[in-house]
Amino acid sequence: MARYRDSVCRLCRREGLKLFLKGERCYTEKCAIERRTYAPGDHGRDRRTKLTNYGVQLREKQKARRFYGIMERQFRNYFETAAGSSGVTGETLLQLLEGRLDNIVYRLSFAASRAAARQLVRHRHITVNARIVDVPSYQVKPNDVVAVREKSRNMVPVLAAVEGIGKRSEMPDWLEVNEKTMSGRMTRIPSRDGIAAPVQENLIVELYSK
Repeated sequence: MARYRDSVCRLCRREGLKLFLKGERCYTEKCAIERRTYAPGDHGRDRRTKLTNYGVQLREKQKARRFYGIMERQFRNYFETAAGSSGVTGETLLQLLEGRLDNIVYRLSFAASRAAARQLVRHRHITVNARIVDVPSYQVKPNDVVAVREKSRNMVPVLAAVEGIGKRSEMPDWLEVNEKTMSGRMTRIPSRDGIAAPVQENLIVELYSK
């Protein structure tokens, strides 16, 4: 399975904003983009070329991919699913991405980053409706209860993440969390206003519609 193995801080610097890929480090002065605001590479400081319309659309798609931590083919599949739905394509695309189990685990603050959330899911530390699910791309539906397995609740990374609930950002209004039981529930499918993603999805739709 394809996987990005280079420094994730380079991705934030390339996109020119924090994608919060490094967990708690992103909230400290050690964050790479705080220290080096220019793009990575030997010529990162000298990149002043104005992007074409295609370049702007491509950068927005890459930003979305990296924000949610998925590869190109999988992202394209999500877009095709969204395009075949009856709703607004861009909004549906973000709803599908937000509904991924690894993203829900991260949004519920059971993990410090989406990468950490994927690891928890793959290592069978997460349940959905009291059943173990080890597929990060599993689509969580409204009223599904996502929880950390009882035997996994004393893991240091999980405890550290739960202690930070509310510190990173406000809990989305379409999620409910119970810190004591380390469980949460998706109350509804999120609207675009309830999705905190630094993405202009209309540019992604334009890119794939060519």
